[in-house]
Amino acid sequence: MIRIVLADDHQVVREGLRVLLDGIADFSVVGEECDGLRVADLVDRLRPDVLVVDLMMPGLGGLEVTRRVTERTPGTRVVILSMHADPTYVWEGLNNGARAYVLKDASAACLTQAVREAAAGRRYISPPLCETDLQHYERARRDAPSDLYDRLTAREREVLHLTAEGLTGPQMAVTLGISPRTAETHRANILKKLQLRSKTDLVHFALGRGLVRLNARSAARPQSGVSPAKIF
Repeated sequence: MIRIVLADDHQVVREGLRVLLDGIADFSVVGEECDGLRVADLVDRLRPDVLVVDLMMPGLGGLEVTRRVTERTPGTRVVILSMHADPTYVWEGLNNGARAYVLKDASAACLTQAVREAAAGRRYISPPLCETDLQHYERARRDAPSDLYDRLTAREREVLHLTAEGLTGPQMAVTLGISPRTAETHRANILKKLQLRSKTDLVHFALGRGLVRLNARSAARPQSGVSPAKIF
């Protein structure tokens, strides 16, 4: 039995994925989450075989979620779901530890195959994406300057994401369980490390990096202290 956790901030998407995957004899959806900040903790608790995660989520995006899950729970394989076919996103996802990258307009058969391949430890990329495109991009990345984003700590990446969503220092403090002063200190450090000047620059960086959606400010967030996770 392949045990699966779903992570997507749209309830209708999660419900559809659950119906699809639970309908397969050897698949079992054991939990779901809507807030990127909480996904790694849920995976750590449930230890599923596969995490299916949306690329764009509130709190923390799928790329950073993938990195955390891969580091904390290496036995869980990650399948990224995305509307982006740009090789940049695909390479970033796989480089962060994902075993599969599936476009949201792919067929149900593609997603099913991706879950099976990932669970077996093999790589899968849904058409029309291909390994050749990734190889070209990877060669280009080798000649590029070092990535400033890699200098950020895990906490700083959280603060960057929440800043791009439009949260204030006090709001971030409540969300992350830190003081407003600490939140502002993290934001100042991020500016320095990324060689940026303002909060607006941080937002533009996050958008360009694909960390948040353009409508991230309007994304619904769970109330403080209320866990949106579901365990089946």
